[in-house]
Amino acid sequence: MLSQIDLAATLQSLPWFRELKHYQIEQLTGITETRQLVRDEILYSEGERIDYLYIVLEGRIAVENYVPGRGNVRVFTAEPLDILGWSSLTPVVRQRESTAHAIMPTTLLCFNGEALRQLSDQDHDLGYFIMRRLANVVASRLLSTRLNLLDIIACLQAERKVSLPE
Repeated sequence: MLSQIDLAATLQSLPWFRELKHYQIEQLTGITETRQLVRDEILYSEGERIDYLYIVLEGRIAVENYVPGRGNVRVFTAEPLDILGWSSLTPVVRQRESTAHAIMPTTLLCFNGEALRQLSDQDHDLGYFIMRRLANVVASRLLSTRLNLLDIIACLQAERKVSLPE
């Protein structure tokens, strides 16, 4: 586990936080911890309460959804500097919609979601900054999902053409 000084230095070194003021970094340091995962260790499971926002520092995390008849299907692989658990900052979603596990030894920054929401409410500049960053994460995930769906549709159409008798 990193000391508070090391944690502050880590936060300041990340591109996500470079624009923040020193006091904002200190506030974030107070609600952040690090976590180490070994290979195959579960970070969170589908259906669990959402409580943390994560940033991958080292390693990789597989995010999977259960699909009836197919089992767990990987929908995203988080690599260093990727964000997981962004919905912990939304007012509506309160449980995990996927399962995430380490596919190699992984180090994460873990932000307490409730405390981060409170900080954002108290310091609107910080809240706007974080939500602006999260909007980019959500937009990129939506684009990725759209592209995956287009691939699935193309594969299904190709299967239908192959299986139809001529």
